[in-house]
Amino acid sequence: MANVGTHAPRREGERDLRTLPKAHLHLHFTGSMRHDTLQELAAAQNLRLPRTLAEQTALKVEPSARGWFRFQRFYDAARKVVNSETIMRRLLREAAEDDLAEGSVRLELQIDPTSYAPFVGGLTPAIEIIVDEACAIERDLGISMGIIVAASRMRHPLDARILARLAVQYAGTVMGFGLSNDERRGDTSSFAAAFRIARHGGLASVPHGGELLGPPHIHEVVDSLEPTRLGHGVRSIEDPRLLATLVERDIALEVCPASNVSLGVYRDIGDVPVPQLARYGATIALGADDPLLFGSRLLAQYEAVRGMGMTDREIADLAAGSIRASRMSETEKHAQLARVNAWYEGEG
Repeated sequence: MANVGTHAPRREGERDLRTLPKAHLHLHFTGSMRHDTLQELAAAQNLRLPRTLAEQTALKVEPSARGWFRFQRFYDAARKVVNSETIMRRLLREAAEDDLAEGSVRLELQIDPTSYAPFVGGLTPAIEIIVDEACAIERDLGISMGIIVAASRMRHPLDARILARLAVQYAGTVMGFGLSNDERRGDTSSFAAAFRIARHGGLASVPHGGELLGPPHIHEVVDSLEPTRLGHGVRSIEDPRLLATLVERDIALEVCPASNVSLGVYRDIGDVPVPQLARYGATIALGADDPLLFGSRLLAQYEAVRGMGMTDREIADLAAGSIRASRMSETEKHAQLARVNAWYEGEG
């Protein structure tokens, strides 16, 4: 008879991925919306949704400017329903609830407040609302929260500087500064001043790069914006020397497999090179990006890498990497990393 308190080892692939502690570091505000919430809000506002959104069909587009335009059109259609403080607070809380249900212990959610400022009285109130609700969520739900203020490549770099200065004023709950939208638009180096402002104010540098464009673009992002983490970065696999640099500098990659397939970067989920990146020693934080459009949340990304043949030990290492790459306190990280190990050892 087994001793009381011992645990039989779990078989490979049988550990419950939902109970694996993990940090979610790549999730966009509007893109986090539940489909039921979108439908409810659209109906209440008499807004007609595009068929893809109305039918909850996972978006899949060609990897071109035309494809991105289609993606952006759907995103903008969803964003139209987010037109009040009450709705903003609701979306953030529901995103946290969904993450918590999938085993997230930390959510660092990205928002460009410019899109919501007209409905709440300006940029400052928009950030105030998000920061206040994030703090309330931490108290109410127990999930650790961080906010990334993101500039858009589609706007002037001076707008990015304004956002960076504002973000620094809320350093703490606001822990990062990002740059999103179509990587093929804008001049990356022209956003360097905004990122300097953010870094000097104590914020992590977390720009997008290396999904739609390959290694030359990643080099430009690394050289100009000095990222702490790289949003996506998956195409660094195409240049081993570049990947070695990312590993050496400990620049974590926020890899979003469902996004990569929906945006036509890879044909199938099994083609996303998460195992290869991990074997090179890259720190990887799996993310859902925009689950409203891509049809799968964070847990599905972990299920996908299991389907790629990654072992439970390797998946636990991915989760540990996401926690280390987060902006949780060192005390919190230590506690959560112990829980990851317990998950693998069968004690969780």
